[in-house]
Amino acid sequence: MGELETEIETTRTEAARHLRALADQLDADGDVSLTVGDRQVTLDPTEPVTFKVEGESDYSEGDARAKQSIEVELVWWRDVDSAEAARLDVEPAGE
Repeated sequence: MGELETEIETTRTEAARHLRALADQLDADGDVSLTVGDRQVTLDPTEPVTFKVEGESDYSEGDARAKQSIEVELVWWRDVDSAEAARLDVEPAGE
């Protein structure tokens, strides 16, 4: 099963560039490829896509700084047959 998770420190401009590239791929109705260094995962989003966005500011009395974050998540479900499940190294539902 393809999985890619990373965390890098970058500029706001560079983060926006990554988000725009992802948005362009999503809008093109084809596969979406995420690449970090020498690692890549390609996904095939289906309709509908569940879009989740979360904004948070974490501040406690006496802290000198507040941690703030924006998380974006897209989720979709796709049917998988036995041959594809073997390729993805996942078990099909019900087997």
